[in-house]
Amino acid sequence: MEPVRTCVGCRTRAPRSSLLRVVSIDSALVPDERASMPGRGAWVHETQECMDAAIRRRAFVRALRVSGPLDSQTLENRLNGYGNKVNGSK
Repeated sequence: MEPVRTCVGCRTRAPRSSLLRVVSIDSALVPDERASMPGRGAWVHETQECMDAAIRRRAFVRALRVSGPLDSQTLENRLNGYGNKVNGSK
C-alpha cells in the first residue's frame, strides 16, 4: 500500500508518487525530486492550477512553518519546463 499525501493547492488526497515534495531553503521554494531533503516538506500536484492556488492561499508558508514570503521562481521555472534536464534529472 502506497503512502497518501494531501496536495496543499487543491487539498485533495493522492498517492505520494503523483505529488511533488517542496521544501524551503533560504526563503526559496525548492522541488525535492527524490523526497529525501531534510526538513519539513509540502506536497503539491505538478499543475499550474495547484501551484497558483497554493501560492495565492499562502499554503506553502503554513505547511512549511516559515515566516515571511517565499520565492517561488525556482518552482515556477520547473513547472514551465526550465531545469528539467539539469544534472541528469528527469
